[in-house]
Amino acid sequence: MTDFTRADVEVLDRQTGFKGFYRLDVLTLRHRLFNGGWGPALRRELFVRHDAVCVLPYDPWLDRVVLIEQVRIGAIDKSERPWMLELVAGLIDKDEAPEQVAHREAEEEAGLQLLKLTPITRYFPSPGGSDELVHLYLATVDSRGAGGVHGLEEEGEDIRVSLWPRAEAVAALASGRIDNAATIIALQWLEMQAAQLRASAGPQP
Repeated sequence: MTDFTRADVEVLDRQTGFKGFYRLDVLTLRHRLFNGGWGPALRRELFVRHDAVCVLPYDPWLDRVVLIEQVRIGAIDKSERPWMLELVAGLIDKDEAPEQVAHREAEEEAGLQLLKLTPITRYFPSPGGSDELVHLYLATVDSRGAGGVHGLEEEGEDIRVSLWPRAEAVAALASGRIDNAATIIALQWLEMQAAQLRASAGPQP
């Protein structure tokens, strides 16, 4: 069985169709076929985004997670409640490592200091039309005192921070109340790892 690589895709033309905070490129490309040979030239639009960092803050001593809530434009046409329960997140739009973005966004969006970062995975949330790559982490935190409304005023952010017992967060996932990919993946991962994380947490700071 042949494993294709990047060399098996030929970009015949690439133009920028729009450039604002994000960018839309128009590509003409062709690729090799599983049955042999090359396929026809295809015209595709590509949503060009900065890579993202998403962090699930978890307090292993109290067995609860910190989630944030804010309005999301992508949900306003398809959800009765476009204020989504999410992870702390931000874009890598400067010369920063993903870990630096995680610490910065945790402070800005939730007023949290991250004690330890554990990588969960990296994934493409919508590779059919976007090049965004998400760096997903779990962060150990002391959640005592967490809460309130946060965010940068100059960026129009209005972010509510809430504390959830792990079992209640998982129930919200099961009921569909939590319906975005990064939060679903991170909570499912936490369910598999929670016992070990709690056992190895040591004394509460």
